[in-house]
Amino acid sequence: MSMGDLISIHPAELKFPFELKKQSSCSMQLTNKTEKYVAFKVKTTNPKKYCVRPNSGIILPGSSCNVTVTMQAQKEAPPDMQCRDKFLIQSAVAPDGATYKDITPEMFNKEDGRVMEEFKLRVIYIPANPPSPVPEGSEEGTPPRASVHENGNQNSSFEDVSRSLEETKDNSSELMEVQGILKVCGIVCDFKVDGREIFCFATKSEATSRTGTD
Repeated sequence: MSMGDLISIHPAELKFPFELKKQSSCSMQLTNKTEKYVAFKVKTTNPKKYCVRPNSGIILPGSSCNVTVTMQAQKEAPPDMQCRDKFLIQSAVAPDGATYKDITPEMFNKEDGRVMEEFKLRVIYIPANPPSPVPEGSEEGTPPRASVHENGNQNSSFEDVSRSLEETKDNSSELMEVQGILKVCGIVCDFKVDGREIFCFATKSEATSRTGTD
């Protein structure tokens, strides 16, 4: 938020969702912080590219005004999505009871004794279709979690084994039963107890590997 003695502006930056060949809009709110009538005017460094409504007006004491800025459809994106366009918001004290028709260019001239403020806002482009995030549990260069398959059917996965072990880690007989089931499926499972955690290291037995290749 940009704040002065006359008005406050929110947000302090104009952020446009950017997509080629499509219009994009954003808005800002101007709030009169005084007990006087305040006139405002919005200017931009690229008037052919943006449409501002309203681009000027009167804000009553303690009131707010919403300004919508529309960016025309663009045929190409700027390098690195960096925009150099800027907006200038000028505000000045207006006579009591002033209306839109009473606004004149002279109100915003910097003369001695005239109360006037200026704020500069930069433009930021936000990709309309950001890249999809990396799925949870996987990192770049890391293969996905592997599951153990036998005869085309999924017998077990390391996640399933871990859940079974979590539920049965206080019962050694059930651990032996799990180990026996995995052995029948051709999986050699070695358990390691570390404090309250039980880790399972599962590999295919050599006999199963030979059978699969014959």
